[in-house]
Amino acid sequence: MKTLGIVGGIAPASTVDYYQLLIASYREQRQDDSYPAILINSIDLTQMLGLVAAGRWTDLTEYLREAVDRLARAGADFALLASNTPHIVFEELLRVSPLPLLSIVEATCQATEGLGLRTVGLVGTRFTMEGRFYPEVFARRGIVVRRPPPDDMAYVHEKYMSELVLGDFRAATQEGVLAVIERLQRQGAEAVILAGTELPLLLRGEGAASLPLLDTTRIHVRRAVEELLA
Repeated sequence: MKTLGIVGGIAPASTVDYYQLLIASYREQRQDDSYPAILINSIDLTQMLGLVAAGRWTDLTEYLREAVDRLARAGADFALLASNTPHIVFEELLRVSPLPLLSIVEATCQATEGLGLRTVGLVGTRFTMEGRFYPEVFARRGIVVRRPPPDDMAYVHEKYMSELVLGDFRAATQEGVLAVIERLQRQGAEAVILAGTELPLLLRGEGAASLPLLDTTRIHVRRAVEELLA
């Protein structure tokens, strides 16, 4: 059996969500009561976000490489980052990683293409929304990624940093993010990528969204289970 390594803790609530979804998806695919082999290395969210905010990409890459290396030494066969934001240095990390890595961006792009979507909105941290990594990967498959306007981007980021990463999910914030999603639809988005792994925890099960929401956590989990069972 393969062993999956997870760089988690970025943030803790979404790492718990990954773990529970991985178990459920794995057992559903196998149609039995077995469990997957998973190793979790929970890193310091504050340190990671500090490196991102300072634009210290080389230091961020090295910090994540060390985290993956610990998983490799513990016996993982492949790994993933349980967060969208650190994928800002995914290509750099991939070049130095001791393990094969599963990209949440690539997995989401494949899922988006499979749905036949050509224009999608993007919500997440400011680092993700302003970053090039989603638009560049999606452009390779002819898919346009639309960011929210500056005021909406600032709103989502502030709520993300002050509430969501702390596991604080409020009804008022849910309404505010849904309003951002509706405005993205008016910009031509056929669906919106929840490119922050806390956003599904805020919106999952919410029926008020006016267009499809692409849950990057679930998409990433499905890709990981495919690899576990390959």
